Amino acid sequence: MTTTKRIAIPALLAAIALVVGGVVWATTASSADLNGSERDRVVAAAKAAAGDGKVLDAESDDAEPSDPDPLDRVKTYEVELRKADGTEVKVVLDKDLKVLDQKREDDGADTDDRALSATERTRAEAAAREAVGGAGTTAGDAEASDDPGVAYEVEVRTARGAEWKVDLDRGFAVVGKALDD
Repeated sequence: MTTTKRIAIPALLAAIALVVGGVVWATTASSADLNGSERDRVVAAAKAAAGDGKVLDAESDDAEPSDPDPLDRVKTYEVELRKADGTEVKVVLDKDLKVLDQKREDDGADTDDRALSATERTRAEAAAREAVGGAGTTAGDAEASDDPGVAYEVEVRTARGAEWKVDLDRGFAVVGKALDD
């Protein structure tokens, strides 16, 4: 056997093994899928919030520190459950396993479909006006949100005419605001 064959055959076999291993890993591994004790903790928290059911999917969404949207900088978990009556529920949890959102998947009902109570609207508008600058601001549209971590979305106009979109959590704390072009 020549020296070239002694080197080429093992190198070719090693390359094939790397390619096959990479393909197997890429098709079976997903950074979003939860495993082990982390999955158990997340599923238990989702079931505590939504009730018992068969887990259809459980995954994480890792935070992106460079993302300009503050909600995308928060690690979240999503768990989809099928309850005994056949309804499907999606529960979104933050990194501390607190519920950010919960909605039925099969009927199209969403948290942003509900009307705000007068108290919610008043509190959301006041918090949004204060976040943008208070005096001289007016609140426009205020509505429920279905975005993870955001309970209310409020449009605010400043005395100078600038328009802002303000996102608030369930406690009416600002979780994001952006100048609307």
